[in-house]
Amino acid sequence: MLNAHDILETIHMIQDEHLDVRTITMGISLLDCAHSDLDTMCTRVYDKITRHAEHLVKTGEDIEREFGIPIINKRISVTPAAMVLAACDNKDAIKLAYALERAAAACGVNFLGGYSALVQKGFGPGDRELMESIPQALAETEHICSSVNIGSTKAGLNMDAVAMMGRIVKQTAELTADRQCIGAAKLVVFCNAPEDNPFMAGAFHGPGEPDVEINVGVSGPGVVRAALAKAGDCDLTAVADIIKKTAFKITRMGQLVATEASKRLGVPFGIVDLSLAPTPAVGDSVAHILEEIGLESCGGYGTTAALALLNDAVKKGGVMASSHVGGLSGAFIPVTEDAGMIAAATSGALRLEKLEAMTAVCSVGLDMINIPGDTTPEVIAAIIADEAAIGMVNSKTTAVRVIPAIGKTVGDTLSFGGLLGEGPVMAVNPASPARFIGRGGRIPAPMQSLKN
Repeated sequence: MLNAHDILETIHMIQDEHLDVRTITMGISLLDCAHSDLDTMCTRVYDKITRHAEHLVKTGEDIEREFGIPIINKRISVTPAAMVLAACDNKDAIKLAYALERAAAACGVNFLGGYSALVQKGFGPGDRELMESIPQALAETEHICSSVNIGSTKAGLNMDAVAMMGRIVKQTAELTADRQCIGAAKLVVFCNAPEDNPFMAGAFHGPGEPDVEINVGVSGPGVVRAALAKAGDCDLTAVADIIKKTAFKITRMGQLVATEASKRLGVPFGIVDLSLAPTPAVGDSVAHILEEIGLESCGGYGTTAALALLNDAVKKGGVMASSHVGGLSGAFIPVTEDAGMIAAATSGALRLEKLEAMTAVCSVGLDMINIPGDTTPEVIAAIIADEAAIGMVNSKTTAVRVIPAIGKTVGDTLSFGGLLGEGPVMAVNPASPARFIGRGGRIPAPMQSLKN
């Protein structure tokens, strides 16, 4: 039961510590929109999205106003588009991208995710066509986000798809070089992608999900940092307990919003993703939490251990607060979206190799990292392969969202604005993995896959 202290504490978290609901995301299945005629399919896709998501933005705004809880983004995720494209005789994927863009604009959402393909074990009908269209689709649309799942613990790694994505990431950056290479910031490459993730750019509505549902992603790194600062010099067991209790409070707010949005929209409640998602705003940083725990700078020795403690405690506290937890759920470390990460990368304390080590113990992976514009597609593919291997072997979701900064080099800056933030171009090991990537084929699934 709520008391006055709980209410005042939540108000303080919202006003002074950047507590918010990062996103309400409506997941919509497009499987029943499939048709052999591409134009008919595109019309069905537009009609279904606009029919279900017509009131999504207004409902989010109403809840925000009535409850006083900031809801930063209203988004849509759809069935991986390659699956719908597979039924078409003419697989001109860019037409589907335009239909999705029109639907997103009509609904007034911030982003629409699901221009995606699932190719962890090989290419099905429509997969190659959609993947090859990604650079053009992201260059010529404003709201569309794209993802490709190239591996899983069960299937291993599809290295042909990895090589392909190295080239596609580079092409996407090149086509949007006049806009700070923004296209690559809307493209993520997964291993073990979840089907119910509400966060962009990796959100899609998996084939195992219901026809329509509401997923909510919460945030609140500033709240966790403030709670640790108030606690002073306690031991690490106490630190973990403080984080758990704080994560519980944050997630309860997300559960409230999810339940209310589900009721008002007449759509089933899916999950709450209890991730700590930072922003470039000062005081809303995962890196600053790690420094509050005791590090001089994020990226120094001890960072991986502190992040492991944080991620575990967030999950333990959050899972008790919601009836259904899913998505990614943990601590995000996107460099350009986190003020502390930006500072650490700019000073040289945080490097790409350390970020890779950190991804073994936290949510997602190498996220929003600017790399030199002359980085080769083979090096990008090898970065993807390394990160995917961490996910495959550890039975966790990992991802790569790197932005080749065309025309820029180490020390230069890319600035995207808004939640995507800005950050320095980070150094990349130039040693060539071309022969390794050129072999193609599949890296077999690990022993961990044999759990039946």
